[in-house]
Amino acid sequence: MAEPRIKPVTPDKAAPEVQPVFETYLRERGNIPNMFRTVALRPGHLRTMIAHFRTVMNEGTVPPLLKELLWVRISHLNRCRY
Repeated sequence: MAEPRIKPVTPDKAAPEVQPVFETYLRERGNIPNMFRTVALRPGHLRTMIAHFRTVMNEGTVPPLLKELLWVRISHLNRCRY
């Protein structure tokens, strides 16, 4: 896979307002998904994206695991680092 056009933010370089979000993901998942690390370049966008993401993942009748698998598959088909 090619290098991303926009480099994801590493936890040590994240803005102070992004740190709590990164810490939450590390605690919940053990990692910080690249999509959030990339959007972290714009902390305001990250806040709204997290709210949207949590709504999509936690509501509805489709199980969260299937939603996650779909995201991984779509990322793979588009050759993007999930």
